[in-house]
Amino acid sequence: MFSIAKFRRKNVTICERIPINFQVTTGSAKAQNTKTKPRGAEPPDRLAVPVSEGLTLHHSRRPSSLLLFLYHSVPTVKMRRITSPLTRLHLRTLLCRCISSSATNQTNPLTCSQLSLSKTRFFASPLPHYDPFSFPQCSTSFRSFSSQVDDPARDQEETAAQSLSSELVKELDAESLSIPQRLDLSFSHIALTPSLIRTTLDLSPDAGRTVLGFFKWVKSKESFKLDDEVVSYFVDYFGRRKDFKAAQDVLSDGLGLTGRKTLESMVDRLVRAGRPTQTVAFFENMEKDFGLVRDLDHLKLVVSRLCEHGFASYAEKMVKSLASEFFPDEYICDMLIRGWCIDGKLDEAQRLAGEMYRGGFEIGTSAYNAMLDCVCKLCRKKDPFRLQSEAENVLLEMEEKGVPRDVETFNVLITNLCKIRKTEDAVNLFYRMGEWGCNPDETTFLTLIRSLYQAARVGEGDEMIDRMKSAGFGDALDKKAYYEFLKILCGIERIDHAMSVFAKMKEDGCKPGLKTYDLLMGKLVAHNRVDKANALYKEAENNGLAVEPKAYMVHPRFAKKKPTSVRKEKKRETLPEKMARKRTKLKKIRLSFVKKPRKMGRRAF
Repeated sequence: MFSIAKFRRKNVTICERIPINFQVTTGSAKAQNTKTKPRGAEPPDRLAVPVSEGLTLHHSRRPSSLLLFLYHSVPTVKMRRITSPLTRLHLRTLLCRCISSSATNQTNPLTCSQLSLSKTRFFASPLPHYDPFSFPQCSTSFRSFSSQVDDPARDQEETAAQSLSSELVKELDAESLSIPQRLDLSFSHIALTPSLIRTTLDLSPDAGRTVLGFFKWVKSKESFKLDDEVVSYFVDYFGRRKDFKAAQDVLSDGLGLTGRKTLESMVDRLVRAGRPTQTVAFFENMEKDFGLVRDLDHLKLVVSRLCEHGFASYAEKMVKSLASEFFPDEYICDMLIRGWCIDGKLDEAQRLAGEMYRGGFEIGTSAYNAMLDCVCKLCRKKDPFRLQSEAENVLLEMEEKGVPRDVETFNVLITNLCKIRKTEDAVNLFYRMGEWGCNPDETTFLTLIRSLYQAARVGEGDEMIDRMKSAGFGDALDKKAYYEFLKILCGIERIDHAMSVFAKMKEDGCKPGLKTYDLLMGKLVAHNRVDKANALYKEAENNGLAVEPKAYMVHPRFAKKKPTSVRKEKKRETLPEKMARKRTKLKKIRLSFVKKPRKMGRRAF
């Protein structure tokens, strides 16, 4: 006799064979059968079947017909001993196949109509051949078996991506098939999607140039249409590995399919790899070699990427060499000034601004903001006391040229004032923003809150958080922002206030992460408040975080010191000390025989 014992693992109910009797009931309906299992038939080695949350197990003297039904249905599939635990989708598909096959079997006493699960409909037709990577029907009809499954299609996609990734990272032998042939043999049934391809590439960082075969296989699939977005995924993959020769091969194979996304991925990876010369050469030859259109918008893209990473000299040379073909506009001029400022070369930025102003270009607010930020950084590095005076000179120049201030201008000033611990001046400037018609944004609030907490002005920091919420920027108070606040408060040893901010974080609906719990537990243990640290540990476990017990050190200042009595050991006297002690004692003895004068009473006058 056999029964099914229920246990839970990863929010999925799984059944396992145990040699006792059982009875299965679904709500009020009970399924019983008086037939017994023949002695000669041996069950399979292991059977893992998902059971609905509505199913309850009771012990009985008779074996359940559900187990016999499963046992007679499973041998239709060649079973092998399972060496690793099955996934949720595998378990569901197994039960789906068993129940659907029993629906067509007339000799089986237990039919699908006898299983009355709550609001669950089973298939009346048999399923196709068992496929571990595609579950188009089971994922929709068996959704009620587990209420905690978010998206079966997403799980299916992750499983397929892992299988493709494991195939790509395999070592190839000399006599083995090519990558497209191997993928055709094993994964011809998979329906490709852009998200599946991207997930596969993310899971295969060590595949190397094997991904070129994967790209050829994707391109050869008639059911999938290769477009600019998918080609950009492969270019970005090889760009992360700095294998730009393979990236160019992808561009050559995808001729006619590439567009702005592919160009953006290629240029971004070249610039981040520190290859500005190769970036400029790629832009000059991309129309001839790869069919990418050279126009003003693509030139702006290349110039902005070069300037953002401090390669303003290469960008300026490229713009001047292409001035006859693409005449620069104000956006390109502002980006070039910003690039020089990011590189820390204020003289070059001012020189270029003068040339553009004499050429009839109007320098915008973004360019002046970049120059203002560069001035503040140089002052912080060399002489912080000159920061305010030098910043005022830039602001006066903006007023002379008629360039208005915006919120980014105030963000630059407030950020640099906070970095030199001029919190009071930053707060005063914050309250004066309305004089220029500017309203603070989320960056302004977050910068001031961090600075106020750093200055131990925790009350004003809390008020600034409330003001930020009332201004409509409460969405910016995410997990990362609260973690920065807690890190500052723990750094200045304000652990009690950090716990209050932590409680406010949970009230706002922001779910703390593992780093937040680890930070607070470490600081609580350092303050020798182990009980609260243990409470946080249990709370993190209840929230489903994978916390691990660690050994935190208690700070010596907060550790309880045990009173220790120090015994004074007798020190052996030297001869001079002994003689001095004797002389003092003899002197006291001699003075004891001297007659002391009688104390005279005070005369009364």
